[in-house]
Amino acid sequence: MNKKANIGWLYVASALFVAIAMWLLINFDNYLFFAVPAVLAVLLLYVFSLDKVMLFVSFAVPLSVVLDSLEELAVSLPAEPMLAGVLVLFVAKLLYDGKYDMSIARHPVAISIYFMFAWMVVTTFTSSMPVVSIKFIVSRLWFVVPSFFFCALMFKKPKNIDWFIWLYIASLCIVVVYTTVTHAKYGFDNDSAHWVMSPFYNDHTAYGAALAIYLIYAITYAFIPDIKKTRKILILVVIAVLSIAMILSSCRAAWLSLAAALAVLLCVLFRIKFRWVFATIVVLVGLFITFQAQIIDSLEHNNQDASGDLVENIQSITNISTDASNLERINRWQSAFRLFADRPIFGWGPGTYQFVYAPYQRAKEKTIISTNAGDGGNAHSEFIGPLAEQGFMGTIMMLAFVITVVYTGLKAYGKAKNKKAKVLVLGATLAFFSYFVHGFLNNFLDTDKLAVPIWSCAALIVVIDLYYANQEKFEEIN
Repeated sequence: MNKKANIGWLYVASALFVAIAMWLLINFDNYLFFAVPAVLAVLLLYVFSLDKVMLFVSFAVPLSVVLDSLEELAVSLPAEPMLAGVLVLFVAKLLYDGKYDMSIARHPVAISIYFMFAWMVVTTFTSSMPVVSIKFIVSRLWFVVPSFFFCALMFKKPKNIDWFIWLYIASLCIVVVYTTVTHAKYGFDNDSAHWVMSPFYNDHTAYGAALAIYLIYAITYAFIPDIKKTRKILILVVIAVLSIAMILSSCRAAWLSLAAALAVLLCVLFRIKFRWVFATIVVLVGLFITFQAQIIDSLEHNNQDASGDLVENIQSITNISTDASNLERINRWQSAFRLFADRPIFGWGPGTYQFVYAPYQRAKEKTIISTNAGDGGNAHSEFIGPLAEQGFMGTIMMLAFVITVVYTGLKAYGKAKNKKAKVLVLGATLAFFSYFVHGFLNNFLDTDKLAVPIWSCAALIVVIDLYYANQEKFEEIN
């Protein structure tokens, strides 16, 4: 009887909903009430299945857009509000339960994140624009807490790892198709390659960084054992699609990041000792310092600008004489170094660079894309930006985080006993590393497009290091 009564009430509620929706539509031409079931469904997921919300976020990120009417808020919809919701509910649950997986909480990667946030808080007190810095920290929290601390719990179930990665890839492929079709309308010329991925990615550099990360992931899955033939064919198709998109993106920094990831892979596969790698880097740095005048003179004679030709695009990477993109990047870096010189200890405050760098530009360093108002964006570097905003400790904290994650990934790869864990953690480490090579030239961790992939990548590496590296099989932890 109770079951029949419940079904009866469901019919009554459904009929009432339809009646109200039709009345609003007929009398007020209002369609919003039809969204109520979807909103209720999402709210139920937040309460009873937060992991499915994060999986949906992974799919939503590549397709999210910043609406023109909300430009001042710079909120990416629907991904960022959903991440903020996950942050609030996850923290509320932590406070209510009073517990978290302490193995994750005490991991060196997690500790490096605590130090990063602690220093951000300190530099917010000394910030030139405290409100901007507080907003920056809050937005960074809704990226880091869901994408690292919550995803680390999710990833203790191996199926969630696969779903999280492939949902982003599926969504990214939709963007790739849209971008390629739009690009084709302009004859695949180099100028249009910079913006055809809009409104999903703000320019080709962010798009290229995401493509590099997930191309590495897709290639990784091609080497995971015991995958069905049909799935392997699908993976190979995805690799081809992302590879073509990478070439058409004309993103030189992304190409460079893939080359760097390949170099690391070769070092790992051929078991080249770290001391030899370190010695090589020291020698190269020493040679650059010794012959820097000759090297810079040679670079200044490179007049090859970016173009639609792949070879010419590669040659333009070292053009610091006429390439506007390269010159503007140098302008931003020089401005950041001058900002650092004025406030070397605490910096100007998290998130403030774009508001304070204008007076620190010099006329001889400005380019055709520079602005006198200095409203062109950030410092174009994940390492130089913190230097200006948080002083020398800001850069040290970022370097410590990157080194800790890469070291953890390589360590987990070395000790992993099962093939899937071994391949997956190596792929995640290379994907993470590729982004931060790109991060020398651009910075996107303040956007959902790259923040979700990178912080979740760190979570994946930590979970494999803690739980799966020592297991014979890649299966759910009891």
